[in-house]
Amino acid sequence: MKINRRVHNYPLLVFFLIGLTLVGCSERSAKNKQIIVKNTLEIDRSLETVAVNIASLNLDSTLVNSGILGVVESETGKELTSQTVDTNGDGTMDQILFQPEIKALSENRFRIVRTDKKEKQVGDPICYSRFVPERTDDYTWENNRVAFRTYGPTGQKEALEGVPGSTLSSGIDAWLKRVEYPIINKWYKKTVSGKGSYHEDTGEGLDNFHVGDSRGIGGTAVKVDTTYYVSKNYDTWKTITTGPIRTSFIITYASWDAAGLKISESKHISLDYGSNLSRIEVAVKGTDRMSAGLTLHENAGVTTEKPNEGWLSYWEPHGDSELGSGIVAPKEEIKDIEKYVSSQKDLSNLYMRLKVNDGKIVYYAGFGWKKSGQFQSRSAWNQYLSLFALKINNPMEVLIE
Repeated sequence: MKINRRVHNYPLLVFFLIGLTLVGCSERSAKNKQIIVKNTLEIDRSLETVAVNIASLNLDSTLVNSGILGVVESETGKELTSQTVDTNGDGTMDQILFQPEIKALSENRFRIVRTDKKEKQVGDPICYSRFVPERTDDYTWENNRVAFRTYGPTGQKEALEGVPGSTLSSGIDAWLKRVEYPIINKWYKKTVSGKGSYHEDTGEGLDNFHVGDSRGIGGTAVKVDTTYYVSKNYDTWKTITTGPIRTSFIITYASWDAAGLKISESKHISLDYGSNLSRIEVAVKGTDRMSAGLTLHENAGVTTEKPNEGWLSYWEPHGDSELGSGIVAPKEEIKDIEKYVSSQKDLSNLYMRLKVNDGKIVYYAGFGWKKSGQFQSRSAWNQYLSLFALKINNPMEVLIE
């Protein structure tokens, strides 16, 4: 992965492209070929990621692999922050990402250029993820607003052996950060070194979110009759990209049983700049329905269910503050929503059940912490989810001419 410069925008959606041919790599820009991004909503749009397949641009391979592609707004000549991504790990950049600003009911045009900007990456990318062997085998990810982690096979093995402090869960943990800069490596370092703990807030936030056997923030389950079945910890991992706009990775799970159904799944998770929600695409076999859930913890919060808009939320008291969590999905893919309350510890979850189409489901899951200053009320959090859902159900149109 190569990146251009630091970003000040956000993400969401990746859409269709029409093939094209560009001029040779000796040119600074692809003359007469433009990317047109159309906004069909009556609201201005900015923090949404557009992904263009580089192969469709017919660029010279030397230029592509040099990692010096950029995106310029045609009308103003302004160069946007962009990120090139090798999606399949073959050493060739497959996509270029950027985040345009598009006024309501309008369109903007952009050109792919050879950029002269080669700013050196200082510190961790703002959208970052990695495997964490120093803390058993967590996999963790973050952007400028939120951070998450989930748990691996060593943690599972140790938990089954009764090792103290180990974790057996396929739920997704929330790290409540309240700074825009990266904290993953810093928090792990101070905890592993014994010079501090990410369970204590020293001004940057903390991990005081309990997952246990729950789904945490967006873990999956399969319902058979009246019971929800879940996998154990993830089995393998693969990082795809980190950068100023997006981090993404794939985690797979060992096959698991749901009342006689043999379930296999892998999750392709990405998190873009400015978003409170991770995009989760699950490749699944063995069922035609799969649920994504939010833990209800002690059932002390308030749920909101809006399947007709494509979202659900939970707002609850949390430590000395309050916390909102949510799931958003294409509304036509939602089968039903269930508030599942159990007397058993950690088994109460708010579930969104989704149809499995072409062997996959796609949804977004995340949170907003009141103490971070991002959302001060349940109403504000729900408004964010409602707007998020409106956007993913009405993606910007991306054309090439």
